[in-house]
Amino acid sequence: MTDRLQQLLSQISELEDELQIVLHDREVPIFFTLRGKRVEFESSLKRLHRDLRIGLIAWLKASEPRRWVAAPFIYGLIVPLVLLDVGATVYQAICFPLFRIAKVKRADYIIPDRWQLNYLNVIEKLNCGYCEYANGLIAYTAEIAARTEQYWCPIKHARKALGTHARYQRFLAYGDAQGYRAHLEDLRAALAKSPERPFNADPRQD
Repeated sequence: MTDRLQQLLSQISELEDELQIVLHDREVPIFFTLRGKRVEFESSLKRLHRDLRIGLIAWLKASEPRRWVAAPFIYGLIVPLVLLDVGATVYQAICFPLFRIAKVKRADYIIPDRWQLNYLNVIEKLNCGYCEYANGLIAYTAEIAARTEQYWCPIKHARKALGTHARYQRFLAYGDAQGYRAHLEDLRAALAKSPERPFNADPRQD
């Protein structure tokens, strides 16, 4: 990787961190205060949330039939999701220490906090909890897979690939045999020293 490319990637990373901070600072003072894992709202906002909550009976009456048809297929995925969760966690617990790869913190990705929103009824909270688990789990396992790929095969594809992870841009060019032999161990060593920031972590917590 050229020095100029490395510089540009570092600048992009810094700008992403700055954007996260600005967006977070605009949102938090307006809506809520964080006290550990607890989210607190002003009393007036709490009342507004309760007033905007749709009762369970009314919500069920307003539900379209297609929701009920889709529900078993949506929630049926909980089984493979849990298996993926257990498998990925066990995998990194055993394999990452063997190769000196820093472990991915599950709590940085799976954040169960939407149940504290009082404008959601019981079913809406259940739906939100399921979504935050599924999407957080996918991001968590994607980072485990990304660190694994960086260790074993940090090579870009010959064709443009959609949905690549954050580490991909630091991978070596396709067909660059000399670069692969020269820099593979550097990329591996970086996993133990200072792995890149999790996708949704607050940069101010460093």
